[in-house]
Amino acid sequence: MTVPSETTHTSMTTDPIETAKVIKLVLFDVDGVLTDGSLFLGDGGEQYKAFNSKDGHGMRMLADSGVKVGILTGRTSEVVTHRMRDLGIDLVVQGRRDKLNALDGLLQQAGVGAEHTAYVGDDVVDLPVMRRVRLAIAVADAHPLVQQHAHWVTALPGGRGAAREVCEFIMQAQGNLERMLAPYLS
Repeated sequence: MTVPSETTHTSMTTDPIETAKVIKLVLFDVDGVLTDGSLFLGDGGEQYKAFNSKDGHGMRMLADSGVKVGILTGRTSEVVTHRMRDLGIDLVVQGRRDKLNALDGLLQQAGVGAEHTAYVGDDVVDLPVMRRVRLAIAVADAHPLVQQHAHWVTALPGGRGAAREVCEFIMQAQGNLERMLAPYLS
């Protein structure tokens, strides 16, 4: 797991490690964060997305540690619905290009305020949400403007372990990572 150092901090003044300690909800974008951003389309209009199983396990562990996990994405896909159901994640908002307005509904549904929320994004459509939540995180291959407005940038790219890195970072900051990994070491 990569712990943020002074070189991974952006121009934002928030200390990501200290901020992660108070996070109760982590919201992820899908395309470019939980996937590498590729969209596979079949001749009949079917959509296919490739998710990283390690990212999914990290999301499950984070939820099991007591932090709520959700999805906020501008596109709508049955593949996302199936994947989130498989992971046991029910805080899912799809098809909302105006993510800032959708954020309010998700926060209300989760019973968590923006001051206890982290958002992981990769592109400029994520900026309004990133600027509103307490902890804004960009994946390593995010648009430069998104990285500039993030409190922390992951070492790994979207769809290639960035979500797992975020989950472990939050669990470590909250003192839960060892406890969540212990069953695999006994």
